[in-house]
Amino acid sequence: MHKNGFAVTPPMGWNSYDYYDTGVTEERVKANADYMAKHLKEYGWEYVVVDIQWYSNDAGTKRDRYQYIPFGDVQMDGYGRLQPSPARFPSSSDGSGFRALAEYIHGKGLKFGIHIMRGIPRKAAGLHCPVWGTEVTADEIADPSSVCVWNPDMYGVRDTKEGQAYYDALIGMYAEWGVDFIKCDDICDSRLYREIPFSGWHETEMIHRAILKSGRPIVLSLSPGPAHPDRAWQYCRYANMWRITDDFWDEWHLLKNMFWRCELWQAHVDAGCFPDCDMLPLGKLGGGFGNGEWDCRLTKEEQKTMMTLWCMFRSPLMIGAELTRLDAWTRSLLTNREILDLLDKDCRGMQIVRSDEEAIWKNWNRKTGTLHVALFNLGEEIREISVDLGDLGEGMEEGVPYTLYELWDKTAQPGTDGTVHAMVPVHGVKVYRVRF
Repeated sequence: MHKNGFAVTPPMGWNSYDYYDTGVTEERVKANADYMAKHLKEYGWEYVVVDIQWYSNDAGTKRDRYQYIPFGDVQMDGYGRLQPSPARFPSSSDGSGFRALAEYIHGKGLKFGIHIMRGIPRKAAGLHCPVWGTEVTADEIADPSSVCVWNPDMYGVRDTKEGQAYYDALIGMYAEWGVDFIKCDDICDSRLYREIPFSGWHETEMIHRAILKSGRPIVLSLSPGPAHPDRAWQYCRYANMWRITDDFWDEWHLLKNMFWRCELWQAHVDAGCFPDCDMLPLGKLGGGFGNGEWDCRLTKEEQKTMMTLWCMFRSPLMIGAELTRLDAWTRSLLTNREILDLLDKDCRGMQIVRSDEEAIWKNWNRKTGTLHVALFNLGEEIREISVDLGDLGEGMEEGVPYTLYELWDKTAQPGTDGTVHAMVPVHGVKVYRVRF
């Protein structure tokens, strides 16, 4: 396992993608950081992550045809390292990269993250940019046979000493900027490379080594999914979190499918190692995608189900909404301390029942002995769901009086028959702390 002292619990924060797509600006990042510091930080939310194409000078200008413009205008230094677009991030216009923005976010008591694509810019290879600290140029370490099917910006990096030097210089620059979190894309799974070797495997190791050399505690997040279960050993060894799904959006069929995905990965959750259910598509979404914004399409019961599953499983939590426009309901989901406490480093989650109609999870705190049980209704009608305390293990004894405290409703009721049971709304959840 990838043990460390800076990601012992699942990272929690905000990511710009679900609302802004490729077009977020420095002003909007600061506004969301301000909101997080004022309203969410006390509940554990701390990472502010600038997502994809912050280096693009023309991002979004052809959104009717492209999400990512082929061979677009990217900002880059003389060593082939991408830089923030000064038109969108004015504090970078002096060549200092994200240093000023990172300092602003750190000044709020928060942490700063960026999205990157695996590899080296195609533009750098075409211009034969020198690779920092070597005698070679970018075209010599670039692998033009290793590309991303959905984003045209990069070539893969060859597994050579000079390739490692490129990543060392790149991650070293990020560390100097004050980056605390890197979401690396086109590296956890590839839609192209199924039968032939995928350079994302060795590039994961190269980035990991570069982070260690940088001397800065940078959380490494791998995207997109679905992650490969047979590669669990690699994700655990070289990353802190990895996506177990493709992009997750606010649709019930995707949420229902996550119960199966969490079951596949529940045994791999540990300190510094977190299978990632992807962002929480709550609140206002999609304003940068060219079709207007929308409100989260999940029902309120489904939103509670999503928050509960992510926390029972102990997934990282990244909010996708425009924070400054959160309504009271969404904010209440994100500030329920008793739900968020399920992410504690001493907690372990496990799915013990799953069918097409229902799922049951338990979350056990090994230090305090606290047991939580979540009853999920996956069906299309109100449903009574029940589980015997004896089936939950963890030293449960028959005949001992107990109380069931529900974490969303904040209501308590005495246990009566050695079970945890409830009538659960359609696509909803009841999650109980079992008190003896």
